[in-house]
Amino acid sequence: MNAINVAILGASGYTGAELVRLLAVHPQVRMTVLTADRKAGQAMAAVFPHLGGMALPDLVTMEEADFSSVDAVFCALPHGTTQTVIAGLPERLRIVDLSADFRLADTATYATWYGHEHQAPHLQTTAVYGLTELARDAVAGARLVANPGCYPTASQLPLIPLLRAGVIEADDIIIDAKSGVSGAGRAAKEGSLFCEVADGINAYAIAGHRHAPEIEQGLSGAAGRPVIVNFTPHLMPMSRGILASLYVRLANGAGVADLRRVLSETYANEPFVRLLAEGQSPATRHVRGSNHCLMNVFADRVPGRAILVSVIDNLVKGASGQAIQNLNRMFGFKETASLEQMPLFP
Repeated sequence: MNAINVAILGASGYTGAELVRLLAVHPQVRMTVLTADRKAGQAMAAVFPHLGGMALPDLVTMEEADFSSVDAVFCALPHGTTQTVIAGLPERLRIVDLSADFRLADTATYATWYGHEHQAPHLQTTAVYGLTELARDAVAGARLVANPGCYPTASQLPLIPLLRAGVIEADDIIIDAKSGVSGAGRAAKEGSLFCEVADGINAYAIAGHRHAPEIEQGLSGAAGRPVIVNFTPHLMPMSRGILASLYVRLANGAGVADLRRVLSETYANEPFVRLLAEGQSPATRHVRGSNHCLMNVFADRVPGRAILVSVIDNLVKGASGQAIQNLNRMFGFKETASLEQMPLFP
């Protein structure tokens, strides 16, 4: 297929910068519009020196953006702002939204968790939830893809195949997840200051994190009935990465070997998702800077239970990398285009 022109809305944030970094080597994508708010009028290299030396357009405001020659849009805008923006874009554009604005299929659930009514319910009915490995066909035909959140990606990739196969119980799932500080975005916040984060770890949004209904939506679909999980996120003193420890109860007759078999078969031919060798523990440093998800299964010392560990880079597989993977599916490009770099180590 011929090359396409893309716009990145919110290019001055972390996920916007990751989109630019990754797309720089995409053979079929040209970045022709980059928007920002406070950084409008500046060159991308002035905002992010590590992206210097590239032939990129200057940052402009949304009002200045010219979409006349654009084929696709990445929306990397804050939650709650994207619905009206997307509703105002030309209908011919295909869109990958990295915010949470279109992830929840039920608009009443969205209103409950985000504190305001959905501003574009007519678009929500057409949005496809883009967990790429498990929704390829739907993503390929979509006009609007809701890119999954970082915690939901790390949690659902191991859990959905197991629920579909019926080898774990849907009513007893605990998700204990840790994230790097970049998951909070680039805006200045007291809780993201160095002195607030360094040399410690803390749980946050306890029993009330907005990714909980997103995870439950996906797991309920896999189980064929409503699923409620215990989900607690934690902030770690690192810039990027997510590690999810998933505690599950085995279904009657199932063993840890069955869980390994299901995950091995599900992801055997996947370029980015991999089940590690038995006994090997995934670590965030094994996926840093990459679009990979590594996972493994361990027998719990408590009979009838198992522990899964899943790791991703929250800015890549948990955001910008998965967004590009979805764009590749939407336009019929090679799915791994611009995402083939290996993790950075150490």
